[in-house]
Amino acid sequence: MESQKLSVVEKVGFGAGDMAVNVMVAALFYFMSFFYTDIYGLDPVDMGVLFLVARFVDAFTDPLMGVITDKVKTRWGQFRHWFLFLSVPYGLSVILLFTTPDLDYNMKLAWAYATYLFATLMFTGVAIPYISYIGVLTADPKERLSANGYRMFFAKIANVVIVFSVPLLASYWGNGSLSYGYKLAMALVSACAVALFLFCFFTTRERITHEPQTEGVLTQLKVLLKNDQWLLLCAACVLGTLGYAIRGSVAMYYATYYLGVPDLAGAFTSAGIAASIVSMVASTWITQRYCKMKLFRQSQIAVLFISLLMYFVVQPGDVMMAFVLYIILSFVVDLHAPVFWSAIAEAVDYGEIKDGVRASGLSFGGISFCQKAGGGLAGLAGGLLLAFFEYKPNVEQTEFTLMGLALMLTIIPGVFHALLGLILKKYKITDQYYTDMVIQKRLPK
Repeated sequence: MESQKLSVVEKVGFGAGDMAVNVMVAALFYFMSFFYTDIYGLDPVDMGVLFLVARFVDAFTDPLMGVITDKVKTRWGQFRHWFLFLSVPYGLSVILLFTTPDLDYNMKLAWAYATYLFATLMFTGVAIPYISYIGVLTADPKERLSANGYRMFFAKIANVVIVFSVPLLASYWGNGSLSYGYKLAMALVSACAVALFLFCFFTTRERITHEPQTEGVLTQLKVLLKNDQWLLLCAACVLGTLGYAIRGSVAMYYATYYLGVPDLAGAFTSAGIAASIVSMVASTWITQRYCKMKLFRQSQIAVLFISLLMYFVVQPGDVMMAFVLYIILSFVVDLHAPVFWSAIAEAVDYGEIKDGVRASGLSFGGISFCQKAGGGLAGLAGGLLLAFFEYKPNVEQTEFTLMGLALMLTIIPGVFHALLGLILKKYKITDQYYTDMVIQKRLPK
């Protein structure tokens, strides 16, 4: 039997793939709202509706891509070839996303719809094969957890570098035009994403082969909806992404207006991401000694209490305390991340053993849709909340607006994380449960 151990080079290559994926994630979670309202010139409500419409499109494209990955195989395997074929279109879509045409408002809104939908389509094309990839790299739960630790570590590195450097590069290269500066900065980042996908393609390989599913999409979907553990992860994904995306999208607003340090907006946001990098390492270490699902649940409930503390302790202009508590908050939030992405592959195996149908592509496509649905709902909620709190770009904000920005960074997302922790009390696939399940599967009938 072929060894299920992964080399360090292969884990690094796997992590490089998530660095490439997170070029789009960083853009959508951290820059897009601020770019659209303060630079591109969209009304916050129009922006929120755009984010929601894109998620309706994902409702069809994500499961479709999942089915395609189940059906289409090449000499490179089931998932790996998509990194080769779609890397360049993916990079191009990011550049177009940050291109600001000299048009009237309605035409600019149409351009925003066209480029945003194209970018999310390209993201679907690479992200679903990538998040499914761990299921064919190795069948060893410990190796999966380790590889996901590498993956999340490199993803956070990408986020830190992008969030910290892009605003600085945009300001420096823009020569007074931030719209032009952002386009140039994101073009550089996009070129790096293409190179990283190619590196992932050439340094990793698929060890596990699953027979292509002969069941139709409706049959797979029916079976998938009976997988109670997968459904719990879907709910967790939506709730977690809601909290994560609302907090991430408002961080630059918070630093710019609540703390009054626009020049440190990128540093504030990237400081939180840097804390998440340490969290990835800590999570891998902790789960070697402590139940991974307990860590998942308890860390997310703790986020609410830290959020409450930050809201009541940090006052406008209190930069140092804001940095300290935001770093702590970001560290605790991401303790669950490697666990979550390992749990998806295990839930797929659980469904196959339980019902006899392996709907791998549709499972990961569904999780990807839940992640985007959470992001879309967060985008809509963010736009509506900014409007409700009477936010106006590039002016001094009222006390009511500053209070709203603080709530959007702390308590509002904290509630979603706490709900996530509570619902996962019903999740049962621990390491021991998974091992026993696999052994039972291999026993002769």
